[in-house]
Amino acid sequence: MTTIAPAAQSAPPARDRRLLLGVFSVLGLVMAVWGTRMPAVQSAAELGPGQLSLVLLGAAAGMVAGLQLGGSLAHRHGSSRLLTAPAIAFGLGLGLLGQCRTLPTLIGGAVIFGLAHGLLDVGCNVSAVHCELAYRRPIMSGLHAAYSIGALCGAALAAGTTWMSHGVLFALVGAFTVLAAVAAAPGVRAATSFDQAPEHTEVRPAVIKPTQTFRAAVWLLGALAAACLLAEGAAADWSAVHLRTLHSSEATAAAAYANYSAAMAAGRLAGDRLTSRYGARTVVRAGACLAASGLGAALVADNIPAALLGWTALGAGLSTAMPSLITAAGRAGPRAVGTVVATGYLGLLAGPAAIGAITSETSLTTALALPVLLAATVALSSRRALESR
Repeated sequence: MTTIAPAAQSAPPARDRRLLLGVFSVLGLVMAVWGTRMPAVQSAAELGPGQLSLVLLGAAAGMVAGLQLGGSLAHRHGSSRLLTAPAIAFGLGLGLLGQCRTLPTLIGGAVIFGLAHGLLDVGCNVSAVHCELAYRRPIMSGLHAAYSIGALCGAALAAGTTWMSHGVLFALVGAFTVLAAVAAAPGVRAATSFDQAPEHTEVRPAVIKPTQTFRAAVWLLGALAAACLLAEGAAADWSAVHLRTLHSSEATAAAAYANYSAAMAAGRLAGDRLTSRYGARTVVRAGACLAASGLGAALVADNIPAALLGWTALGAGLSTAMPSLITAAGRAGPRAVGTVVATGYLGLLAGPAAIGAITSETSLTTALALPVLLAATVALSSRRALESR
């Protein structure tokens, strides 16, 4: 295994961490701008709900392919190779989507955009794992907090520029992304921690024992990631609907996801300190218990104040789970990161649809018991998944 020169190991690679903070922030910014202005994309191309779902499916397919391809490329060539070119393609893809006005071009642009997203996602997460190992203390939660903060800024930017056409906004944000990637390229090439881990660190799956297989260990982490991201999808797509069923105003309904997002960002900002002090197993388990009990109590109480608190508890409780799962996967290598993140995104994509299907047969309150049960599953399984951390 390649090792870091002694000079590079003498101090934490602070410059590398700052660079990753920027990458995660831009990733969150771009995704929020794309998602928030989705109605404008639909209107400009005169798409029906079914046609829009095909565009989203194209983006999802491209992303999953990028995650799998990115794991292999990072394993062979190093994760730093996935920070510059995919970031440029990511920005160009957003700009391209802003100019598409037909269903075929939107699907093609969405596939390119999703592919670049998947490659960049693997690149920044694998680099973050190695940077964290070089720091010899947790920093992953803070990096994911940068994504959350970038997403909040992107949503605010998109909401504050509704007077501007989505094509112009996408072009401007895409150009900013490309220029930022080009400007950061020298720093990426000079990074000391993105493609390698300190010599003393065992790079192996956190959950593997002699009686277990590599595949089973990675799939356990992936299943927990899917559970966490299903809950995130539920918050994004169903929290406002939940509040409206309780006869809240539109503004109050919108505050449910805002509270969730703010709590997620705050939890991740504090996550590294908590993980350093108490360990990943304890923090993730306690957080998942908070998420399950908070949203569960809100569903039982069935009133607006409890619902707002419940979605806030879900965001705070699950805030450190994904960063810890990715760190554990990273110790199994880049391919494991790609597999775990790809499996997690399947939960994000399938979760809202599953909740909708259950709602159509029962009620939304019953359907929202699904993220409660999955958060409880994370609490019960996190000890095994993170037992060596």
